[in-house]
Amino acid sequence: MAGKPKRMSQIKQLLQLHGQEKKKKEIARILGISKNTVKSYLEKFRLSKEGIDSLVLLDDPVLEAKFHPGNPAYSDDRFEHLKPHLDYFEQELKRQGVTRKLLWEEYREGQSKGYGLTQFCYHLSQHLAARNPSMVLHHKPGEKLFIDFAGKTLSYVDQQTGEVVACQVFVACLPYSDYSFVMAVKSQRIDDFLHALKCCLAEFGGVPQILVPDNLKSAITKASKYEPEVNHALEDFANHYSTTVVPARAFKPKDKALVENQVRLIYTRIYAKLRNEVFFDITSLNRSIKEKNKDHNQTRMQQKPYSREECFLSNEKHLLAPLPTQDYELKYYRWLKVAKNNHIFLAQDKHYYSVPYVHIGAKANVIYTRSMVYIYIAGKQVAVHQRNYSPGRYSTCKEHLCSHHQHYLDRSPEYYLAKAKAISEPFYQLIGEVFNQNRHPEQLYRTCDGFMSLQRKTDSGKFSRACTLALDYKNFSYHFLTNVIKNNTADYLETDADKKEKQQQKQTLPKHQNIRGKEYYKQINLNF
Repeated sequence: MAGKPKRMSQIKQLLQLHGQEKKKKEIARILGISKNTVKSYLEKFRLSKEGIDSLVLLDDPVLEAKFHPGNPAYSDDRFEHLKPHLDYFEQELKRQGVTRKLLWEEYREGQSKGYGLTQFCYHLSQHLAARNPSMVLHHKPGEKLFIDFAGKTLSYVDQQTGEVVACQVFVACLPYSDYSFVMAVKSQRIDDFLHALKCCLAEFGGVPQILVPDNLKSAITKASKYEPEVNHALEDFANHYSTTVVPARAFKPKDKALVENQVRLIYTRIYAKLRNEVFFDITSLNRSIKEKNKDHNQTRMQQKPYSREECFLSNEKHLLAPLPTQDYELKYYRWLKVAKNNHIFLAQDKHYYSVPYVHIGAKANVIYTRSMVYIYIAGKQVAVHQRNYSPGRYSTCKEHLCSHHQHYLDRSPEYYLAKAKAISEPFYQLIGEVFNQNRHPEQLYRTCDGFMSLQRKTDSGKFSRACTLALDYKNFSYHFLTNVIKNNTADYLETDADKKEKQQQKQTLPKHQNIRGKEYYKQINLNF
């Protein structure tokens, strides 16, 4: 019976007319079908060996199965011979270099009257398809966010060099509403990936319960069917946003069929519409992408009386968790040893950061972001620095140094003058004269350190007199002061008290008889 099978309701009419003993030609005229078709169905009725009344009461699909039992190929003896070997062929196809044609040739060697290549491949394909059925996934609103990168890139032109710069396209969608987000970034590196993801969540105005990325390196460091290793930075991102990362299974695109479909749609609704436009920076490119994606989200979906945006706003947005109050910063992790100068060296910036000197030689867990550097030892935070990108420089906290090194950093003219003034006035004046010299500050600091050392080893009175002598001779060197103290030269100096006492002695002479008086000097002739 060629042609399209007839409706079972029409076949029931045919059977009832046959039960009324109508002729085949008359049945064909009444039902508007050919005489041969009537003949064919009545022959099938005779072979079924069932009554008309029982057949008419059957449901249409059941009755159709009786009259059209299916593809006759499956009742062929050749299929009965092939069927037990299908599992073997399936396993052999997984081996390197094995093709369906090779398996067919081996099959025909043992079964010369078996299927031809076309029928063999058809039955093998049907067997493989039955082994991998698809399941309809039902998604809850606000539960998941599918994440992927489009396979094709968009680009802009660098105005200065004329270079065409290719950009990766980040695509994400909420599976319940199919609401999408699209953004161009410079690469698929972890920093660009997380920046795009952060912009996506900000655009949605909330956070879903689960992030479902594809197995790209920026998200998954080691793919696995059951326990994939999530990138540390993505875990930090998920913890900051109070969500969870559950990657799609490797080599299973059906796990994220919706985002794969979104990629196909944006090729038509974004890529194609921007194909004749030229952009000169990534900002203007993303501005146009956002406009086209907005039109895509506002377009009514097929077989549904609403758009993606309408479904998202009414059923999903209010179920998303709130965004965190603080912006996320990408964290990097390093294990570094504290050097003898109590600094760690961050090779990424070629910069040194100080650690308390008691931790010299310890292994430090360093966590750094774009703006800060955090240093942990034995589970405790021992130092925090603002990140400095100056190569070869040091970021040092004074409190991290030992007392000797702190003194070294404290050195200044004011420091030494204050120290000297507390000791004696001549010493203060001497230090002041030292800093009036035209020499490098480091040389002056060393001279003052020498003076301080001499002061601690010398009697205070003797040291003050030595300072006075240095001021008198205007010689402010360490060696001069050392020689004065060593040779006791300053011991011969008269103090102010000594000079005052001598002046008083000169003014008041002692009384005695040997006094001539003014009359003696008035006489012309001297009388002795």
